[in-house]
Formats: sequence, structure tokens, C-alpha cells
Amino acid sequence: MSLESPKEDWFEPPHGAEKIWIGIALAWCLVMFLMMPYWHLFGQQNTSGETFRVSPRDFEERVDEFVEANQVGELNGVPVVEPPPGGDAFLLGRMWEWYPVLKLRAGETYRIHLSALDLQHGFSLQPLNMNFRAIPGYDYVLTMTPQEPGEYTIVCNEFCGVGHHLMVGKLIVE
Repeated sequence: MSLESPKEDWFEPPHGAEKIWIGIALAWCLVMFLMMPYWHLFGQQNTSGETFRVSPRDFEERVDEFVEANQVGELNGVPVVEPPPGGDAFLLGRMWEWYPVLKLRAGETYRIHLSALDLQHGFSLQPLNMNFRAIPGYDYVLTMTPQEPGEYTIVCNEFCGVGHHLMVGKLIVE
């Protein structure tokens, strides 16, 4: 650290190799800027969905009706629910659980309705690394076609309080 002020003519415009590197960085920024909308529209890693306003209590009632109509079992005290292929499935985030456990069939398309009851929660489907936010008052409808059978873990990746580390759910694909 200097105790003196820089000379008044300290700045020199870029020259030689500096101009080339600035040009490369600018070109790369433009390429990445154009690739973002391209991959969103034509890449298949982003799920586009619909969003509706809904009161948290109304969404909870829909989830309860869905569970009552489609429950096929129970896992650690949480209902396991199998929606009809091509149908709607409801998933609710609340302190500190994902409710219910969804059981889906590989190759079938489902509309997953996702919302939160109390706080903002992060929906992260591992190991696929799908990330969405579940916010009270909004019903996010994600169209999903699971391809690989297995058990997938749903993790809350948005800090939601002291029990945040316990907020883990399951999605079973057969």
C-alpha cells in the first residue's frame, strides 16, 4: 500500500496483447449471453412451467384430497402417493418436510404442482440437480417425464429455520 497519490498521468490505454484479451473476453460474454435463451428454449435441461396464485390453505386442501385419492402406501409415516400417468401430482413444502412421497412411472409425463405452506423453500431434486423455489401463495406447475427408475431425493436448498437440515423428501420412479 502506498502513502503517496498516483501520478496524474498514471493511466495508459490498453495496447497490444491487452486489447486482444479484452476482445476475447467481450466476445465470450456475447456468446454466453446468446446461449442462455437458446438453451432455455431448445435445451432440455430447463423445465418451463405455469404459475398460479393460490392461498396456502387451498393448496393444502388440494394436496390432502390428492393424497386421499391416490395413496398406495406409507414410508416413515409419510404417505406414498401414485398419481395416474399423465395426471397431476401435488407436492407441498412445509416446516420441515416435503409431503407426500411421490411414486411415478418411468417414461410417463406428469404435471407436478409445487408450493409451500409457511415459508419459502427450495426444491432440489438430486442427483438430477433440478432446482425450483416453492413460495407460499403460488402453485408452480412443472411438467416432468422421469426417464430412469430409482429413488430421488428432494432437498430444501433455501434456509428455512432450525429444522432445515431435516427437510428431505423422496420421489420414487419405477
